[in-house]
Amino acid sequence: MADRADPFEASASAIGYVYQVRKALHSCVERYARGLEWSIAIEAGDDVEETVRDGRVYYQLKHRALGTRLTDSSTDLWKTLRIWCHAVTHQLVDLEETDLLLLTTADLPEGSIGSLLQPASCGTRDEERALQALNAARAASGSQALRKAFEAFDALTEDQRRRMLARIQVIGNAPDVDGLEDLLLQRVVLAVDRSYARPFLQRLEGWIYQRTIRQLRSNEMDAITGSEFDQVFTDLRNQFRPENLPIDEDVTGLAPDPSAYADQTFVRQLDLIDLGGARVRIAVRDYLRAFTQRSRWVKENLLQLGELDRYERRLVEEWEELFAEMEDDLGEEATEAEKVAAARGIYRWAMREARHRIRPECDEPFVTKGSFHMLADEQQIGWHIDFAARLMTLLELAGARPS
Repeated sequence: MADRADPFEASASAIGYVYQVRKALHSCVERYARGLEWSIAIEAGDDVEETVRDGRVYYQLKHRALGTRLTDSSTDLWKTLRIWCHAVTHQLVDLEETDLLLLTTADLPEGSIGSLLQPASCGTRDEERALQALNAARAASGSQALRKAFEAFDALTEDQRRRMLARIQVIGNAPDVDGLEDLLLQRVVLAVDRSYARPFLQRLEGWIYQRTIRQLRSNEMDAITGSEFDQVFTDLRNQFRPENLPIDEDVTGLAPDPSAYADQTFVRQLDLIDLGGARVRIAVRDYLRAFTQRSRWVKENLLQLGELDRYERRLVEEWEELFAEMEDDLGEEATEAEKVAAARGIYRWAMREARHRIRPECDEPFVTKGSFHMLADEQQIGWHIDFAARLMTLLELAGARPS
């Protein structure tokens, strides 16, 4: 029997990917606070690559369990060195303008290679001792798992090793995937209200995940630039202003099968006015988008107390005025054709002219149109002058059918 995949290994890989993308986002936010002259890419020169005006920073990221130690014979250390040694040997990296960072959540034991290559500000940096320790660890180890890493290290001259170590910084006890989220939340509260910080960050992370996937799939997709990030960040921040609400990209992409909604009351209302199939499809789309987006706003506490009720009241009251006018105009002797024509006029108003915004700058049309369909589904409004009586009859007939 074939061995099953280790679920713990799969979980670790997934967390590692999240950590990589979250670190890239953290780098974007940190760089953004200092200007726009930068770009950041994932899986380009390294796990994360930052390009700034005066050089590059290559990150190797290692997300490890609590209590893990980065020792001199650590696989994480030597596999990282293998990547950088290979880049130096094949002139894929310019050491004059590139910093090499190993960022790990593991501890750095005192006197270890990792501790000797910490940033100078830590007070323990000693590149010469680190080189001696690397040579000693290489000579002492017979690990077959690290054979290729040792071969890459051996391929460097002593001068190349020194030059490479001068550019390497090891940062231990780095924030883990949850710690990075906390750091990001601390940043975004400077841009939006504290109560909106998490929904804001979720959408920003959603954007960078999708952006990264497009970059990895396309050889033509460039790294994220400061200007691009500024545009995305500013647009998203504007959606969280008091005058606005966020409209999510996944919601605007919803396109359901109309047949799945054929028995819903709002669709039966459209049947009463003989609406064509294409317009029913659009109605179902707007209904689902509005329902989904409004539900998300409620779940994330983005709405004020009673805000949806007040919004729906405005829609209903304006509909009431037009519906009453239709009743007066039709009178008691109206034919069915006249009733349908008048009802279509009310429906046309709701879909084309009524643009009551839930907030002044939230101008996505499906919010209003879909909200009308939600009200029609609850029979608070209708299009045909006899909608209440006819729906009651339809529902009674449906209830009388054998199951």
